[in-house]
Amino acid sequence: MLISRRLKGLTSIIHASSPAYSPPLPEALTPLLKYVLTKQEGKYTHFFSAHSSAAKSLLPRVAATLDLPAVSDITSISHNEPSDSTTFTRPIYAGNAIATVRANADIKLKVITVRSTAFAPLPGQAEHEATVEEVAPVELSDAEKVTEHLKTEVAKSDRPDLGVAKRVVSGGRALKNRETFNATLEPLAEVLGAAVGASRAAVDAGYADNSLQVGQTGKIVAPELYIAIGISGAIQHLAGMKDSKMIVAINKVRNVMYTRIRC
Repeated sequence: MLISRRLKGLTSIIHASSPAYSPPLPEALTPLLKYVLTKQEGKYTHFFSAHSSAAKSLLPRVAATLDLPAVSDITSISHNEPSDSTTFTRPIYAGNAIATVRANADIKLKVITVRSTAFAPLPGQAEHEATVEEVAPVELSDAEKVTEHLKTEVAKSDRPDLGVAKRVVSGGRALKNRETFNATLEPLAEVLGAAVGASRAAVDAGYADNSLQVGQTGKIVAPELYIAIGISGAIQHLAGMKDSKMIVAINKVRNVMYTRIRC
């Protein structure tokens, strides 16, 4: 069944519905995406997703089932029409080096996750007449159902979403405990209309929820203002916030690593 919709930046939508996709476990979604990507050979050349926790689990699985390489966390992309090759850059070693990766023409489908903070939104996208195509779900056999969803815990907050907030206030292990963490960061975030973040050390110590972690193994942010309170500036944390427009570090230690980026 095809249904017309007018949506910005989209020309077609593929939709599948099944109780097996709720919650959307990677093991359940992988066969569906494999079917969609291969049912019409050559129709799709690039398969993109934001570099989210879900995508980091799902896209490599899809690539592996298709016997394809996957490129993760790209920060730039260019395509060469004559050679039909695509070149990407991606940070490695916690952002200390940039790797250039080229997918040649023999790789018919490029599977990629994108660091969304590295790309500006397209201005003035027009509405298109998008078609919605219904696809039959691909059910798993009992032998393939190796993962069981136990529960979902959602951290609710009135604050802006950390991944897209224009201002972020983050705290580290130096804040000593959860009570001090909240008493220090919450009033400041309230005044600034900012999201609250945390270093991995603060999360591991129980000061903040895992969803607030900023860094190499947490969320990548690039706000207009990033305030780091009691965070040493370890390289793993820098990897998650060094693209911020302005960084303010509040720390007793002289010459923390933030000063190497900008004052």
